[in-house]
Amino acid sequence: MTSIIRLVISIFLLITGLISIHILNFDPMINYTFAFIFTSLAFIWFAWSIFKTAISKNFIYLTVAVSLLVRISFITIDPIGSDDIYRYMWDGKVQSNGFNPYSFAPDAKELKNLHTLLLPGSVNHPGMKTPYLPLSQWIFAACYQISGEAVWGYKLFLLFTETAAIIGLFLLFAQFKIPDKHVLLYALCPLPIIQFAIDAHLDGIGLPLLIFGLLLYKKKNFLPALLLLGLSISIKPVAAVILPVLFLNEKSWKERLEVAVIPVLVVGLQFLPYIFTANPFDGLITFAKNWTFNGFVFTPAYLYFDNNQKARLLCAILLGIALLFLYFGKKQFTDKIYYSILLLLIFSPVVHPWYVTWIAVLVPFVQRWSGIVFAATISLTSLTVLNYKLFGNWDQSVIVLVIEYLPVVVLLIYELFVKPFDTSDGREFYSRPE
Repeated sequence: MTSIIRLVISIFLLITGLISIHILNFDPMINYTFAFIFTSLAFIWFAWSIFKTAISKNFIYLTVAVSLLVRISFITIDPIGSDDIYRYMWDGKVQSNGFNPYSFAPDAKELKNLHTLLLPGSVNHPGMKTPYLPLSQWIFAACYQISGEAVWGYKLFLLFTETAAIIGLFLLFAQFKIPDKHVLLYALCPLPIIQFAIDAHLDGIGLPLLIFGLLLYKKKNFLPALLLLGLSISIKPVAAVILPVLFLNEKSWKERLEVAVIPVLVVGLQFLPYIFTANPFDGLITFAKNWTFNGFVFTPAYLYFDNNQKARLLCAILLGIALLFLYFGKKQFTDKIYYSILLLLIFSPVVHPWYVTWIAVLVPFVQRWSGIVFAATISLTSLTVLNYKLFGNWDQSVIVLVIEYLPVVVLLIYELFVKPFDTSDGREFYSRPE
């Protein structure tokens, strides 16, 4: 079997596996779980085939177009694996009706006149105030203005941002002379397709901001680069862990001060319209203190301490130590960006599958098997959701956790210490000219 035939077969398996969600006649969550796990396994074969096969530009562009069509096919269906979009809708509706979204929880009597059959009844944890930052709130309000209590407006916006992320990867590749074929590692990755096109998670908006921020940083457009990175952090503060990499990459203290201050200002200034009439941090603090799911280091720490806060503190300390070794180590700049986010996920108490899309979008750029495998094994978390939706039992199996993370951690150690991937092809960022 030639390499191109292997590649075509793997693409066929990915596409048919994804669209099987439309076709299979089982419970939607069963269809979803089967498609997620099956296509994630096919993705590993697909990634291996990509590395081994020369592909024409026309084939690449055609495959990207097909991947976008697959996304479009899900634009009107309700989310299956997560109900987060209903919180987005509710927040957008609240703000569109002139209320501060940080003032009241969804079930507050002050908002009773906004209640419908769908909202806020479909919102999870209706007694908790919103944890989302202002930039997200503005996007929620804009999408609500487009489609109201229908999902297509939110998914249309995500389709636009995913397209932007793919374009950004093409442009970033041009700066580093990376073969365009690697963009397919994101375009056809089942993880972002399922988490954004089906479940409409907000992270899909932060990814192009991250990619274009890195692109502008490479092109020495530092102010807009830092502004975009600040906006990316405003969607989800994942990219905050790469700021020390930028800080240490700069030569003067003036430049380092800019790296430290500008993204913080971008995030902080967004709260000005809200902070005088409500505490916009209530929901975020509640989430940060209490939420747990799928944490590789956190889970055994919690079992040992039997205390949420002690386990979180240990994870934070271990993450800080690991990041310090990475920041001051001899890895290239691009490696530090990738591994800082991966380490954040390894030590985080909460790792939903959509969190791993922040790694998936960097995989085409760094081409690391740790990220490829993580983007695949995270699909096993759908078994927990399936168990909950069918039987009402929210309990993640330790066996699933080990199968999910063990190959990722082994590959991570191998890449960092045993036989690092060769990045001596000039794939390096440069600081500002003296």
